[in-house]
Amino acid sequence: MGLFSIFSSKQQKEDLDKGLEKTRQNVFSKISKAVVGKSKVDDEVLDNLEEALVLSDVGVKTTLKIIERIEERVARDKYLGTEELNLILREEIEKLLAENNTGDGEDFELPEGKKPYVILVVGVNGVGKTTTIGKLAYNFKRVGKSVIIGAADTFRAAAVDQITIWADRAGVPLVSQGMNADPASVAYDTLKSAIAQNADVAIIDTAGRLHNKVNLMNELSKIRRVMQKLMPDAPHEILLVLDASTGQNAIEQAKQFIAATEVNAIALTKLDGTAKGGVVIGISDQFKIPVKYIGVGEKMEDLQVFNRSLFVETLFSS
Repeated sequence: MGLFSIFSSKQQKEDLDKGLEKTRQNVFSKISKAVVGKSKVDDEVLDNLEEALVLSDVGVKTTLKIIERIEERVARDKYLGTEELNLILREEIEKLLAENNTGDGEDFELPEGKKPYVILVVGVNGVGKTTTIGKLAYNFKRVGKSVIIGAADTFRAAAVDQITIWADRAGVPLVSQGMNADPASVAYDTLKSAIAQNADVAIIDTAGRLHNKVNLMNELSKIRRVMQKLMPDAPHEILLVLDASTGQNAIEQAKQFIAATEVNAIALTKLDGTAKGGVVIGISDQFKIPVKYIGVGEKMEDLQVFNRSLFVETLFSS
């Protein structure tokens, strides 16, 4: 590991530690109450732990799965003390994330043989979609990748202005046709420019509307079709941006977007402003889609490639 990687990893850990502070306090206070006055893991402790996980926005289905696995381990390995409960819980949560390929990426790496790597970004207005695109562009550039952004959210006047500001901040070129332009045309021009300039990454914004799922589906399908005229396997990644601070509402948004298009990666924003970080675990488990990026602050560097081991370690650190 190079010197830069060592400093980068240390900074990532410090930023994640700050970003998960509210969630950690929330989870720990609830788990502590679950075992208070108990010396062994019994039905009452498991009931209290179940309640603690649900209240931490892990979600009912995922919580029941975790509790069932803990019950099996208690029976098999004869863990009786509540002091072992934290360790078991950490291990089972990390296994759950691993099963869904969540948190196994490196620092803004790109797969071989896909150039430009095309990312289509979806999500409702207000979740931090535009901010995430800007931070993604910045971080890809930081590791030496060339990036082009496409302003295909042409439904709102402010959307084009916002993405222009973030492209300037990141120091990357933007392809835009202004408000009311055909989103598919913008996506086509973005990919065409990326190919012509031999760019490594093309990141394309889309409109954040959910009130009419059919129109959303048709629009995203059209964007895919026109891009596939230039690159048959584009887009390589459909990245759904969700606001972690909305807890279970984020899960409802995920359901609708996954029904509308083939989402294969998730970014969870605003983890630093919420005690609902447990939603990372629930979303990964419920949809079997990797949580690829997390936002833990306002700085450009505060969008991180999600690392499950680091997340679980930070979540359970005292």
